[in-house]
Amino acid sequence: MGKYYSTKTFGNEEGLSCVFRQHRATHSHCSTLHGYAIGIELVFECDKLDERNWTYDFGGLKEFKKWMHYMFDHTVLVAKDDPLLNEFKRLANLGTVTNSGEGSIEDCKPCERGALLDLRIVDSVGCEKFAEMAHNKMEEILVDATNNGTSMNDTVRIKSVKVFEHGANSASYSKS
Repeated sequence: MGKYYSTKTFGNEEGLSCVFRQHRATHSHCSTLHGYAIGIELVFECDKLDERNWTYDFGGLKEFKKWMHYMFDHTVLVAKDDPLLNEFKRLANLGTVTNSGEGSIEDCKPCERGALLDLRIVDSVGCEKFAEMAHNKMEEILVDATNNGTSMNDTVRIKSVKVFEHGANSASYSKS
């Protein structure tokens, strides 16, 4: 029996401008802070189409888009084992204003707090790891939709995820 595939691409124009460094790349300029307007491509697969003859309803990507913007939109991603992690944490708090009594300071965006950077501490950095993170997040969303009865297609799976820095550099992740 065959399988169906569909692809959703959030291109570089999505505005996911993030900064990171590969601290282990001591032989390369990639060990310094650098940034990209990254793009993400999701490939879905299923055994049977839903009643609309779709693999996956892209309207169901709202939670993924929210996560994607939280992780990669004007953020600095640092590996949890980066030897300068404490310095990044210090910089993330540099310029932070105190709470004025209206709501929680943690609920404010970093720019509203006066923070220098919006820090995300992740297991590892790089397109390969970002693709794995995105794959795992989309898989979690699909499982939750199936478990809570909101899935339009119980056979849909995330096949692979590609993260690209620009037209020449990308990396993919797939569990199969």
